[in-house]
Amino acid sequence: MFGHIQRFRKELATIRHPGTDQQDHFDKMADQLDAVVEATEAATDSIMTAMEEIEALVGQVRSRVKDPEALTALDAIGDKTAAVFEACSFQDLTGQRVTKVVESMKFVEERVNALIRIWGRDELSKVVVEMNDAKDAERRMLHGPQRKGKGVSQDEVDKMFAEPEMALNQDDIDKLFG
Repeated sequence: MFGHIQRFRKELATIRHPGTDQQDHFDKMADQLDAVVEATEAATDSIMTAMEEIEALVGQVRSRVKDPEALTALDAIGDKTAAVFEACSFQDLTGQRVTKVVESMKFVEERVNALIRIWGRDELSKVVVEMNDAKDAERRMLHGPQRKGKGVSQDEVDKMFAEPEMALNQDDIDKLFG
């Protein structure tokens, strides 16, 4: 039983380890889900804006066209534009599903926090967490895709490779990846 309790302590500390400055897994998950919602919204807004502009252009052309075949083609373009608008409803559905995931995540987080309070933050912070397996090491090296305003910009990368006199050292390369 003592072994199981010790294993439980380690697993709990792996999820949220008090006394360290590492971002916990719940914060990372929430951050990634926020990024999904933001990217989906931005993409949907771009698509909708472009489709509205296409509709306006079709309207301009329609007013100048008398050929029945051309008018039929313009009608088909309008139908396809409407289909794209309908397809963009995925953004709303995605937002609803992400919200459900976040709610579930908050429920689990509350349970973990309750366990931490029961165990005691001070005691749990004494637990040594070992995360040395190859997958964790590999995951720690991967930091992308970065959120807007985070990480190294494409302009900075281009500048590094465009300047032949600039010698890249390992620190410069490491900064590119987070």
